[in-house]
Amino acid sequence: MSKNLSSAQAEQLLKLLQTRFTTNQRRHQNLVWGKIQEKLLANQEKLWSLAEMENTGGEPDVIAYDQKTKEYIFGDCSAETPKGRRSLCYDEAALKSRKEFKPKSSAVTMAAEMGTVLMTEDDYQQLQTIGEFDLKTSSWLQTPAAIRKLGGAIFADRRYDHVFIYHNGAESYYAVRGFRVLLRV
Repeated sequence: MSKNLSSAQAEQLLKLLQTRFTTNQRRHQNLVWGKIQEKLLANQEKLWSLAEMENTGGEPDVIAYDQKTKEYIFGDCSAETPKGRRSLCYDEAALKSRKEFKPKSSAVTMAAEMGTVLMTEDDYQQLQTIGEFDLKTSSWLQTPAAIRKLGGAIFADRRYDHVFIYHNGAESYYAVRGFRVLLRV
């Protein structure tokens, strides 16, 4: 599969991202769109990943800048967990362990196919400081190896004006649980 967008697709996506960036300045104060666009144009694979985030309902936007690596961090900013990434178990091992009623894929697999990574607990907590997300849905998060080794996985949501981190069997899946990702550019 080609991980390049046509020039028309790239132009359309960049316009959408710039509009979202400008409309939501509180998410990324002191950052300049021109510098971000320059980095995106220099890395077509990252632009393709952003298109995948957008196409699955993530509404990606810049949510941070890493001073050490000089990377802009895009995250899913859709109000609820992205619609095109729901009803998935946690990872490939969980998917293979299901005997029946298997979902179409897993969160970890789909994130990797998109060229992205699942948010960690810290990433999710940080996201919730710039808005209120997952008020009706929940999102799988990167799960610590010790928890995953025992068959579990973690997810999070926001209820009662508080962010909750929960656990579930990694093979479980629900219509209102999806996953959020990050992309470093």
